Amino acid sequence: MKLTNSYIPALAAGLALMAAASSCDHKGLCFDHDTHALRARTRLDVSYNLQWEAAPDGSPSWRDRWPASYGMTYQSLLPAVPQGVCVNAYPEEGKAVTTHLPAAGGEAEMVAGRNSLLFYNDDTEYIIFDDVNNSVSAKATTRTRSRSSYAGNPLYTSRTEGDERTVTPPDPLFGHYMPQYDQQRLTEIPTLSVTLQPLVFSYLVRYEFDRGVEHVGVARGALAGMAESVYLHDGHTGTEHATILYDCTVEPWGIQAVVNSFGVPDYPNPDYTRAAPGSYALNLEVRLRNGRILTFNFDITEQMKSQPHGGVIVVDGIEIPDDEADQSGSGFDVSIDSWGEYEDIMITL
Repeated sequence: MKLTNSYIPALAAGLALMAAASSCDHKGLCFDHDTHALRARTRLDVSYNLQWEAAPDGSPSWRDRWPASYGMTYQSLLPAVPQGVCVNAYPEEGKAVTTHLPAAGGEAEMVAGRNSLLFYNDDTEYIIFDDVNNSVSAKATTRTRSRSSYAGNPLYTSRTEGDERTVTPPDPLFGHYMPQYDQQRLTEIPTLSVTLQPLVFSYLVRYEFDRGVEHVGVARGALAGMAESVYLHDGHTGTEHATILYDCTVEPWGIQAVVNSFGVPDYPNPDYTRAAPGSYALNLEVRLRNGRILTFNFDITEQMKSQPHGGVIVVDGIEIPDDEADQSGSGFDVSIDSWGEYEDIMITL
């Protein structure tokens, strides 16, 4: 169609109106355009330092002195590779950017320029992350767990006034922190390799019996005096302490458990190189097959001095007299189901 002169002013006005409307729509839909324009990507290659205990300087590792009599290998206690990793990028200017990636890594987005980067695995069930908006104050704690039958350990001296919080063992946790990373705006995406370090360690707890273990139906324990939290940027533990509640398995020689923990409180500390001063105590609660409940408490302070981040705790000489096992209790054979959950109130027999 041939346009006449009368159509041209109308057409120009229509195009101008469309342009104005389009401009308004664009601003309304992408009001954060400047921030997005400054973002770039880095390809992350993530690996993990898989270890369950970290002996301090001057202390031997259990790797070099593992007893064959334990019936398991040192390697069997190593944690599995996590299922996913979270990357928090904190720019010098602007808001932090969070990216969730597969465990081996992938492409992470962040504001171009200088960033500090905080990595941790995000596949945990019991871990609670606090203050992650600030890389230095970000820390991990674990969930509260109650047990009506546990009233504390008389051999444990609390470091603060008041009752010690009882918690569930934390999941395996790994972390890594980079105080400075220069994110370039390049045509080709750069690659950054990082290795996440363990922030949770394990204690193999062995309750060795001289006699009477055959009378035990089920058992559970408590480890008092442990760290309640760990800071993600450098791995030091908080000053708060907690008692970890856990389940045990009954073996022909006694009772054992593998207990995850952040380690001892306030560690590392420049004033000492081993476990924090104070006491540490172990509890064992067993329910016999006749329904009776017995409790044992142990002071393990000396064993913890050289094991701030995982290790082996052994208490021995435990006995259950035959007359305890012969006394009538509830009249039924105890199983896991008959014990009840930690939140249930135990019935005094």
